[in-house]
Amino acid sequence: MNDVELVHHVSSAIKNVKTEIQKVIVGQEDVVDQLLISLFARGHCLLVGVPGLAKTLLIRTLAQTMDLSFSRIQFTPDLMPGDITGTEVIEDNITTGHKSFRFVKGPVFANIVLADEINRTPPKTQAALLEAMQEHSVTAAGTTYHLEEPFFVLATQNPIEQEGTYPLPEAQLDRFMFNLWLDYPSMEEEMEVVRSTTVERTPTLQRVIGAADIIAYQDLVRRVPVADNVIQHAVTLVRNTRPGASSAKIVRDFLSYGAGPRASQYLVLGAKSRAALAGRFTPSIEDVNAVAASVLRHRIVTNFNAEAEGMTPSAIVAELIKAL
Repeated sequence: MNDVELVHHVSSAIKNVKTEIQKVIVGQEDVVDQLLISLFARGHCLLVGVPGLAKTLLIRTLAQTMDLSFSRIQFTPDLMPGDITGTEVIEDNITTGHKSFRFVKGPVFANIVLADEINRTPPKTQAALLEAMQEHSVTAAGTTYHLEEPFFVLATQNPIEQEGTYPLPEAQLDRFMFNLWLDYPSMEEEMEVVRSTTVERTPTLQRVIGAADIIAYQDLVRRVPVADNVIQHAVTLVRNTRPGASSAKIVRDFLSYGAGPRASQYLVLGAKSRAALAGRFTPSIEDVNAVAASVLRHRIVTNFNAEAEGMTPSAIVAELIKAL
């Protein structure tokens, strides 16, 4: 199958995935789109939303429709790095009487890993997961174990009740391709949620694509050509977030730090992935703008003035896009 046929194939497959997800999840179409864009760009996602917005259900449903292994790690203050990556146990050989160490793999050895409330655990444990995200491997007792591809981490955070939490530092937030905000459903959507979840009904999900298909689609996204003007738009947008003498007034007034080069890479990768999933052969500036808020909102650091004026990172990114 050539790349042109593969683009049509991935576009059709994604429509089927969305259809299956909609059997369980009401609304949240934009979040589902962004999750899929991130997955096919080989990125990880941080989902932020108040309790009860079906973050865990959405991720589990996504894993089921894609025939991928799924594991959930509930992050708590007493969680240790070995509880994520795995640990060595002493094993007796009954025949020879010798003792030896055997590595027991932890829950990070799955295709889709849900890190539930990642900011509830200390930095040492957070770092164990973030190393696996970056390297796609785990090292224990000098031996490196490679994680099975595709490997996709979805972490959740609760934006309220910050007591007893360990916020992720900016350098670790930068490992996440997208930061997705889940909002409350509309009146009609909430009525449908209540109607469908208060009866004895378990929807049957079809497995649409498997690991081999996803890896092929991820390779395709890397081969999608990008025009220089689209790359220039992405880089200019990121550079415009960095405070300096020549920066826009909104940046000088409200930002302490801007986004780094990784943001430019993820803007272009996200645009390529979005175009391929829509059946298009090259991304446009509109594709860059569509993923800009998700890529940039956790990479720019607002100051006290922004907090006082009620200026959110998403609002600042929207203003910068308008200015371009």
